[in-house]
This record gives sequence, structure tokens and C-alpha cells, in this order.
Amino acid sequence: MHMTCAETRAFASVFRPLIAALPSDREVVIAPPFTSIPTLCRHLEGAGVFFAGQNVHWEEQGAYTGMISAPMLIEHGVSHAIVGHSEPRKYYSETDEQINLRARTAQRTGLMPILCVGESLDQREAGETERVIHRQVEQGLEGLDPLLVIVAYEPIWAIGTGKTCAAEEANRICGLIRGWAGNADVTVQYGGSVNPATIDDLMAQSDIDGVLVGGASLDPISFARIANYQVPVRA
Repeated sequence: MHMTCAETRAFASVFRPLIAALPSDREVVIAPPFTSIPTLCRHLEGAGVFFAGQNVHWEEQGAYTGMISAPMLIEHGVSHAIVGHSEPRKYYSETDEQINLRARTAQRTGLMPILCVGESLDQREAGETERVIHRQVEQGLEGLDPLLVIVAYEPIWAIGTGKTCAAEEANRICGLIRGWAGNADVTVQYGGSVNPATIDDLMAQSDIDGVLVGGASLDPISFARIANYQVPVRA
């Protein structure tokens, strides 16, 4: 819940030139608040950036006050939709079943769902990390084409807490997710306090295909540095 339309225009004016020479193997997707989507699409038109909804409802229309449907997003040029993010799971008690319904609707209507999974600190300390994430992946991907979905591992305990998940551990979990998804070609991202200082090591990992960026994406310079990551050369 950041950025008015005026702030979005200011963001785009700084961000656009910083990604003008982005390598061809990069894909940047931005998920602004719903009210800022038209503004961002207009000011980044032709920049090679894709846009996502921060959530999407499982029905295409109906009496669901305050919700946003897939057709509403698509009308504004949106191509992706985040589902199962840790905050809706936590604050609005979204269930795995609801998240799967959102993802199915997104995929059916032509949106690429970004399915978020991850464990809390209590769950990790209790040794339940793998069980929790396996359940979320299994239920979240039910009925979906794994090649038309992005799975994002976001350890809740490493989001805005100052705690960090080592790149090797993030890679291990992403590898497990790839196996649980049942398709080696599924796209798996990592998201958990991703910033310019951690991006290069993260993207050097074997099972991390990309990153889901939180607070660091609010600064266009920081976000552009992440998009322009450089995998370190190993001796």
C-alpha cells in the first residue's frame, strides 16, 4: 500500500532510464496498487516492463465489494497476479483453497499467477518448514499448469525483520519446491529482504530463477540495481 499516482509518475521517471539497457535475459514485473496501475502502464509504455495485480479475486464478477477481478486487471494491460502473499494470508486469513481458486481464475483468464509460499518463524523453529511449504505448493498448484505459474518462496520470518535467509538455504528450499511442483521447468523465485547487497549471490544459485522484491522496490535506484544484477564470477 505505497505510492499515489503522483508518486508513481515520479518513480517511473527515475526508473525508466535505469533499465533502458537491461540484458535480454531479464524480465521485470511491477505490482503497484490497483489505483496506480494505469499511471504506471502509461509512463512505462514501451520500456519492456510487465505489470501485476497485488491480488485477484476468484470470480470474474459479482457482489464482492472492494475486490478486483481478472478482467478488470487485464483491461489495464496487466499480465500477472500475485496470489497467496504472506500478508493476505496473515491479515485476511486467506486459505490455501482460496489461494488456489485465485490462481486458477488468473491462469484461466490469461494472467500468470505468482503463487507465494513460505513459513513463519515459529514454524521454522519447530522444524515444520518443509511440511508447511510442501502443503502450500501441493494445494496451491492443484489444477494448474506448472509452466504457466511462478512460485515464489518468501520466508515470512525474513520479511522486514532484519533476519536473513542465507542464499544457500533459500536455494535448497527453492529446489524442494521445484521437485514438489512436479516439473523441473517451473519458475521458482525467492523473496525475503531482497536488496542490492544480496541480489548477486541469490541469482548465482542453481534453483533460484528470480526474486520477489518488497521494500527495496520502492526506491527506483535500488530496484534498478536489482534488475541489473551481476552474477559473481567464481574462482
